[in-house]
Amino acid sequence: MIPHFGRLASFALLAVSATAFQAAAQQQVPAAPAENQAAPAQEPSAPVPAAPSFPKPDPKDFTAPSPTKDEINAFFTASWGYEPDRVWQVQAIQKTPVEGFSKITILMGDKTGKEKSSAFQFFVLPDGKHIIAQNDIYPFGANPYAANRAMVQEQADGPYRGSASKDLELVEFADFQCPHCKEAQANMDKLVADFPKARIVFQNYPLERIHPQAKLAAEYAVCVTKLGGSLAFFQFADAAFEGQDGLSTADGATLTLNSAATKAGLDPAKVSSCAALPATSEAVEKSVKLAEDLNVTSTPMLLINGRQMPVGGVSYDALKKVVEWQEKLDGLSK
Repeated sequence: MIPHFGRLASFALLAVSATAFQAAAQQQVPAAPAENQAAPAQEPSAPVPAAPSFPKPDPKDFTAPSPTKDEINAFFTASWGYEPDRVWQVQAIQKTPVEGFSKITILMGDKTGKEKSSAFQFFVLPDGKHIIAQNDIYPFGANPYAANRAMVQEQADGPYRGSASKDLELVEFADFQCPHCKEAQANMDKLVADFPKARIVFQNYPLERIHPQAKLAAEYAVCVTKLGGSLAFFQFADAAFEGQDGLSTADGATLTLNSAATKAGLDPAKVSSCAALPATSEAVEKSVKLAEDLNVTSTPMLLINGRQMPVGGVSYDALKKVVEWQEKLDGLSK
């Protein structure tokens, strides 16, 4: 597990950002045959970007029986369909020396021609449900997020805002000592306002290796929810993030968390006593395990009906677009 925010650009290559995907590509798309090239621009001083013209695939590069082109295209439609200018072409589906592993080459670009076209390769595992890309494993298929969605629906038990229904469930994995998690709360508040039919859940994911006071904060959060419910939790969370600088030391953390509990309308002594119980630690560890089982490797991370997307470091418009696309994929949009 690599709990580092900078890794999000890599992680997002399939689930979030085709731009990050392109940046990781190591090959430039081969030049298209001359007859397929666009005519030269009339004004060399201000050329108009041309849409990509991909070379015709060579049938000799299709040696593996699976996955099919249709399956690959369905996967990328699910992953990138929210970007209407994104285009791609399956260039090769090849056997590898390892039985059941297929090597896939994709050419990608955008219709506006503003981004340089590039090539990307990944491997489909024998189960047909996962791929290896950029040294990590990601879900694959026409409905790549279905398994994660089912896991979240069953196990995500944190405090929530919005609907009791889990039809559209947005689950945020966050760490109270993580600066990017603090920044992300503005986006989370906007999601609450714009998607009133969504169930928006907070799951503790303290990254103790880099944030020594994060687990204590998570334990307080569990107890605030137990004693005061979801409303008290979100009041506590607002205060805890606001006072995040106080979590840098053990003594400061105690003062900050007791103050946040008071602002949530609870007795800090009762919350503190609850936080010290073994059962409370177990509840936090259960949430951490869920994050690890979902391959959440950094915070803040949002699961949108199982689709992972960083909620910090991206514009709200981009975040909203992905939520709306996932709604459509799951048959929930009007």
